[in-house]
Amino acid sequence: MSELSMRMRAATSKPQAKEALLALEDGTYFRGTACGAAGEVFGEMCFNTSVEGYLEVITDPSYAGQIVAMTYPQIGNYGVCLDDAQAEHPALRGLVVRDLCATPSNWRSDMALADYLAREGVLAIEGIDTRALVRHVRDYGAMRAALSTEDLNAASLVAKARASEPIVGVNLARTVSCTEPRTLGAGDLPASKAFALSPVPSARYRVAAYDCGIKRSILEGLVRAGCVVTLVPWDTPAEEVLAMAPDGVFLSNGPGDPDAVSGTYEQVEKLLGEVPLFGICLGHQMICKAAGARIEKLKFGHHGGNQPVVNLLTGRVEITAQNHGFNLVFPSLGEFDAHATGADGRPGDLDDLRSWIERGAAPVVRNARYGGVRLTHVNLNDGTAEGIAFTDIPAFSVQYHPEANPGPTDSHYLFTAFTRLMDGVEDYLDIDIAQDRLQGWRFAS
Repeated sequence: MSELSMRMRAATSKPQAKEALLALEDGTYFRGTACGAAGEVFGEMCFNTSVEGYLEVITDPSYAGQIVAMTYPQIGNYGVCLDDAQAEHPALRGLVVRDLCATPSNWRSDMALADYLAREGVLAIEGIDTRALVRHVRDYGAMRAALSTEDLNAASLVAKARASEPIVGVNLARTVSCTEPRTLGAGDLPASKAFALSPVPSARYRVAAYDCGIKRSILEGLVRAGCVVTLVPWDTPAEEVLAMAPDGVFLSNGPGDPDAVSGTYEQVEKLLGEVPLFGICLGHQMICKAAGARIEKLKFGHHGGNQPVVNLLTGRVEITAQNHGFNLVFPSLGEFDAHATGADGRPGDLDDLRSWIERGAAPVVRNARYGGVRLTHVNLNDGTAEGIAFTDIPAFSVQYHPEANPGPTDSHYLFTAFTRLMDGVEDYLDIDIAQDRLQGWRFAS
């Protein structure tokens, strides 16, 4: 910072801060000021496009192993409400923002974001051109990065970033999973949210949930759908889960490379066909891996609360909250079913899945082990697979987060679909999302 900049900053509410440096493995670097804890961290550089919900992003366990840049320019303006945190402690490696608000204004705020980051030991940097950073990641892909308040030599920090451990091949789910089973019901929901949410319905379902890094709001979503949830560690044997006699099994979101989480998908192999299954994000990938699918690493992933997804079964478009860097290669699930043609009688394209939207059909492949698997959801931005449903066994999954923390409520219907699946409803995904998206909110009436 120049001397003039320092004098101007001293005259505002912004506190004086140490210099910080962000370096990418390709040699790019950005200088800014520290706005969290001090130290040095390494992780994969990614960006999140959410306009609000920064605390939910920061505390999402799916960000373990990553340094997150927020694209919205000012972060922290409504402070930190601890009841909105998605985990007891943040799992991300570092945070990058354009401007961190030092004086939040919000009646629910417990503290300023900078104070929370410092308390939790999260390194953060502000004052850099986040637009340039995001454009760079979009052009060249996610890459290893280093963030430091100690080593301010660009060449040195770039070298450290290049020497750091990549995210591929690392089982990060085990680092954020619970270690012992625990049960959650209506009595475990935070009372501070009662002003906006309707009373919880009576519990009708017993659900076992694999914790691969589950968000609190996902658990709350299941409870508000009428479930009593028993959370189990990521590698719990399928036999132990089936011994609980659950009405359904839920597979949670989580961080990192799905190929490295064999302790979960090997158990899912034994659960498919035995009990209704619903998976999201990493849980979706666990179901796909159990069925023998191939998962690919995306160039820069989907991270944000504004990803458009079309439901091929209903034709409705959902604006979704997403956080993943890996994705299903849908054709790898099995051979193309020749009967799955579009409304025009011609087969669609399995390389660009958006072609099925125009044809008004949801393609089916024949899986060697579990029978038919239907493509149910497609990302409108890049045509990647966003959801599948098995046609011969009770199981479905989506690549995104349905509970709107952060993000819109369009995908709430997936919790309803899970209850319908456990009830044995054949067309469990055929739901009017325009009606269901307001379920549970007091203002819906």
